Amino acid sequence: MELINTSEGHPRRRAILAVLCLSLLVVVIDNTILNTALPTLARVLKATTTDLQWFTDAYTLTFAALLIMAGAIGDRFGRRRALLAGLVIFAAGSAWAAMSGDSSVLIAARALMGVGAAFVMPATLSILTAVFPVRERAGAIALWSGIAGIGIVVGPTLGGLLLAHFYWGSVFWVNVPLVAVALAAVLLVVPDLAGRREPGVRLDVLGAVLSSAAMLSIIDAVIEGPNRGWTSVTTLAEFGLGALLAAGFVYRELRTAHPLIDVRVFRHRAFSAASGAIGLTFLALFGSLFGLTQYLQLVHGYTPLSAGVRALPFAAAVMLTAPLSSRLVARLGVRLVIPAGLVLMGGGLLMLTVMTPVTGYP
Repeated sequence: MELINTSEGHPRRRAILAVLCLSLLVVVIDNTILNTALPTLARVLKATTTDLQWFTDAYTLTFAALLIMAGAIGDRFGRRRALLAGLVIFAAGSAWAAMSGDSSVLIAARALMGVGAAFVMPATLSILTAVFPVRERAGAIALWSGIAGIGIVVGPTLGGLLLAHFYWGSVFWVNVPLVAVALAAVLLVVPDLAGRREPGVRLDVLGAVLSSAAMLSIIDAVIEGPNRGWTSVTTLAEFGLGALLAAGFVYRELRTAHPLIDVRVFRHRAFSAASGAIGLTFLALFGSLFGLTQYLQLVHGYTPLSAGVRALPFAAAVMLTAPLSSRLVARLGVRLVIPAGLVLMGGGLLMLTVMTPVTGYP
């Protein structure tokens, strides 16, 4: 196990950051690369509308439900081990998805990919904060976040490019060589950091179960709400159960000696506001891309590649603004930059609400 000088950081921290960004990019791209392929999957696998929803939702549900627990496991038993294990699981799920012959198998494979991603994402951020000194950490996290945003919006274009030249399984096979490169890079570059495991301290299993169940209940209610109805008994029951489980999780974490996460950090308004802002941003970005790529194909008749290319303005905007965010915050302050970003994104979403079948691409 390697110990880091927190004031100076790791001497290879920039190379480590590049490897972490590559690992993150692999799992983030998969969130949206499937969007472009959904019409093709509906035709080839004879998938129903519900099947198409679960192709994406199975990944999202397992990822969200296991995220907190996976992060805690990595912190206690080794962050590099968690990253390596997550990448292997993700690659196995990708290969399984590519070889699936019907909708039910593909849904199961997507769920397995979500398990792998749940270990990868928190491990990359945890390693990043460990190898960078405080004075450089904000810039490193800004780059990490920018790569996540770029991955989300590049996914549809990459999916369209693959479908233009290969069969539908290529949107999953592409993950295997990418993961192989990431695995080799992690083994060569990323240090084996000491976990926070202490003798006699066990993982908070009850907290893990409560957090996973709460996320599963709430997210399923959000996903299925439009189909069941937002005021249906099932939807309201899931929201209520999720809120109850979340409250139970907070109660547990406040009273256990070794919590999964220190929920007291949410007492800081700046932290809570920033967390809420980034949550809303990614919620809107994922949702709008999911609808937009299908709108361009099914309504305007674009090919998967053409639809993916027409989603590139998202990527261009992220690539231009992400590197500037930390500088803008330093000059203008968080209280101006974050609300301005949310207002701009809200304006873009408002423009999308007035689209019709005859709305032109510009």
